[in-house]
Amino acid sequence: MPLAPLVLAAGLVASSAFAQDPHPLTVHDLVAFDRLSDPQVSPDGRRVVYVLSRLDLEANRRRADLWLTRIDGGEPRRLTTHEAGASDPRWSPDGHWVYFLTGRSGTSQVWRLPVDGGEAQPVTSLPLDVHGYLLAPDGATLLVAMDVFVDADGPDATAKRLEAVAAEKATGHLYDRLLFRHWDAWWDGRRSHLFAVPIAGGAPVDVMKGMDADAPSKPFGGMEEVAFAPQGRGVVFAARHVGREEAWSTDFDLWYAPLDGSAPPRELTPGNPAWDTAPAFSPDGKTLAYLAMQVPGYEADRFRVVLRDGIDGPDRVLTEAWDRSPGSLLWAPDGRTIYAVAEDHGQRVLFAIDARSGAVRPLVGGGTVRSPELAGDRILFARDSLSSPVDLFTLPRKGGKERRVTHVNRDRLAAVRMGAVSRLVFEGWNGEPVEGWVLKPANVDPAKRYPVAFLIHGGPQGAWGDDFHYRWNPQTYTGAGYGVVMVDFHGSTGYGQAFTDAIAGDWGGKPLTDLQKGLEAALAQNPWMDGDRVCALGASFGGYMINWISGAWPDRFRCLVVHDGNLDERAAYYDTEELWFPEHDHGGTPWDHPEGYAKHNPIDLVGKWRTPTLVIHGGRDFRVVDTQGMMTFTALQRRKIPSKFLHFPDENHWVLKPANSILWHETVLAWLDEWTRSASR
Repeated sequence: MPLAPLVLAAGLVASSAFAQDPHPLTVHDLVAFDRLSDPQVSPDGRRVVYVLSRLDLEANRRRADLWLTRIDGGEPRRLTTHEAGASDPRWSPDGHWVYFLTGRSGTSQVWRLPVDGGEAQPVTSLPLDVHGYLLAPDGATLLVAMDVFVDADGPDATAKRLEAVAAEKATGHLYDRLLFRHWDAWWDGRRSHLFAVPIAGGAPVDVMKGMDADAPSKPFGGMEEVAFAPQGRGVVFAARHVGREEAWSTDFDLWYAPLDGSAPPRELTPGNPAWDTAPAFSPDGKTLAYLAMQVPGYEADRFRVVLRDGIDGPDRVLTEAWDRSPGSLLWAPDGRTIYAVAEDHGQRVLFAIDARSGAVRPLVGGGTVRSPELAGDRILFARDSLSSPVDLFTLPRKGGKERRVTHVNRDRLAAVRMGAVSRLVFEGWNGEPVEGWVLKPANVDPAKRYPVAFLIHGGPQGAWGDDFHYRWNPQTYTGAGYGVVMVDFHGSTGYGQAFTDAIAGDWGGKPLTDLQKGLEAALAQNPWMDGDRVCALGASFGGYMINWISGAWPDRFRCLVVHDGNLDERAAYYDTEELWFPEHDHGGTPWDHPEGYAKHNPIDLVGKWRTPTLVIHGGRDFRVVDTQGMMTFTALQRRKIPSKFLHFPDENHWVLKPANSILWHETVLAWLDEWTRSASR
């Protein structure tokens, strides 16, 4: 189908859906939903500013602006309207200003806006883009993140060098180390460094001067990896300063640096060769909390909460007995409780941790909780689920009734119908309990039987969560008349560390058994499913698993869809970027431990392939390089198996552009329809 009609259809749905009777959700509805993120509560706890992104079909992108509402509810007010958009809102200590990032001056800079009326004004006019920032507790200093050449004398020198490079006619880059490319970008020699910028004016100070490391980390780290030290004279940040071992090391450490640049950064956690991050000081400034792993080279190890007396005092592991892995940390005002979000049996739950005993109790579950913030005597948090996009809620800190703050997509949700969600529990590998999800078609008729989309998650240490996903949303399949089955096989997160660890060295073993048993359990428990009309789909590790299923379970499915999946684990080691993934899960390098890469290698079973397969890959995917998808398609074509190849030259490991997302979903659903709606294969 041509792309233009797809985009036009999305526009029609977005503009007319509210006038229609509820209809099954489609990808056009999915891309049209407004998306709420980054809520920030005012210092007095009465208001919250947040980012709301909206679809701009003409520009084929989403535009983000700032909105403001009261914590106790009420009509939200839009704060920014400039076409450049806005992000990263932060309050001034007095609550009169909201700071934010915007490109309205031509580059990404910090601006601020008077909350109660007035025009936005620039705060920084630096020669480089600012891609993250923090405002000091006293409001006198900004800590901004910019990409600079480590050997250059400040941002101005970096800007001049970039101009000189752009003027050169030769375009080659000479590399002498890994990571020469990462996620979807080639390295140009710059590092993300933190600079202290006085609000009253003055030259920016590189607090990381000389460090060959990034803070925040790339590609996904944010300012949650940074914290102002007590009294605001210094900063604590997480950075991986490991030299040439960066591509196979997860040794992030905490560092301390004075804001005036009077001393070089000082390492605070040299004794731990695994990951340390997320520093957070108690309200009285006497205790530093942070997250720490224990296994080097393994990014799916469990984070423990560690407490330290001051900056240099002794450490105490607070949550050794808690078999969950929390995210960023939030102190209660009295310093007796730490709030943290962690995966737990398919949910992301807000927990309260006793700062003395380490005792843990759940506060908020039922979906995916995000971004907790203190709001007076309440906690504000964002939450979504398999049936609803993100909205804001509050809960009394001492217990009580939950209160809704926003209804961002109320009208759009009223215009669509989604499939009912239920939990799947069965005996998986070795008789151990395994869980997952089942969704019914949106317009299910109990008297009919429906084809099934069997979705396989990535990671490999990942999970299917109760969240409203914008790339792999099962409701797009329920809206098309499919039942959906999703299994959290051995290796999934949120079920304890031993369950997560079980996939290492056994990618095609225990997970495959769980998938086989899970599908049969779902079919047995849901007689409306047609077990003869099932297609399996997966991305990343899920894409690897589709390729493995092609040979190891070749007669089960009507069709397959493999998105950004490895075909050859040996070759994949040599063309990926973050080498700690294969080295941990396959037991070492392919020359020292070749059996680990041969144990469950899909390429060795190509001779058994026979299932029609759609292959999809992004041209800017450096995690799973697109040649892996080309190899898969070549094998399918040479074996004369019905197959198609959808290639996105401008997408990475994910498909992000709205028009590309529409094309992806329309292509996938057309493929499923072709092989499940006919009488025979």
